[in-house]
Amino acid sequence: MTTTDNGGGPAVGGGTGAALRAVIVDDQALVRIGFRMLLMADGIEVAGEASTGGEAVAVVRRTRPDVVLMDIRMPEMDGIEATRRIVADPSVETRVIILTTYDLDEYVYAALSAGASGFLLKDVTPEHLTASVRLVQTRDALLAPNITRRLIERFAPRAEPRAAVHRDLSELTPRELEVLRLMATGLSNAELAERLTLSAATVKTHVARILSKLGLRDRVQAVVLAYETGLIAPGEQPGAR
Repeated sequence: MTTTDNGGGPAVGGGTGAALRAVIVDDQALVRIGFRMLLMADGIEVAGEASTGGEAVAVVRRTRPDVVLMDIRMPEMDGIEATRRIVADPSVETRVIILTTYDLDEYVYAALSAGASGFLLKDVTPEHLTASVRLVQTRDALLAPNITRRLIERFAPRAEPRAAVHRDLSELTPRELEVLRLMATGLSNAELAERLTLSAATVKTHVARILSKLGLRDRVQAVVLAYETGLIAPGEQPGAR
């Protein structure tokens, strides 16, 4: 087992002027070394490393990184359960990016439902890797909504019910429900603005309020929740209702 902390105590990353901080979780040492070199070369601090899900949870709680690069298949505790525990901790504001070998893998859907903010293939280019880490740290979505939709349409009908299904949507206004449903069909903010005849700033405000009211970390989780609550059905197209 391997656990590495770089940078000591539980300083919270992401502050103004602070270096972006990441934790790398993978049971293969060579994979961790490769990702560490790529992140550090782009000025991203590697706050720690872990080789199992249990170690990942412990390292994240100690180091409070901005982003975790999380493998799925690991001994003792897999990346899905580790993601669930990290996201469920109210003292942690870390975003999780799932690392996977296969595109549109059933485990990825489970990880997104558990609270991951997106996924990357392990053969990602260096430029895409570092850009993705920086994007997720800003609370934007790493996955395009239409990619999330493809995942959900493929796996949601076979998935077991999750706690998110019972999330109460009654706090949303009719307009916010409309924005959420259209967002889940794959429309970007610009497309939402055009469809609803709103300004881009107004759409951004609606999206931010939806995330806040539902306790969601990012747009990806909003799309997942829209399907899991039945707000939108797999295969539904924009304007279908």
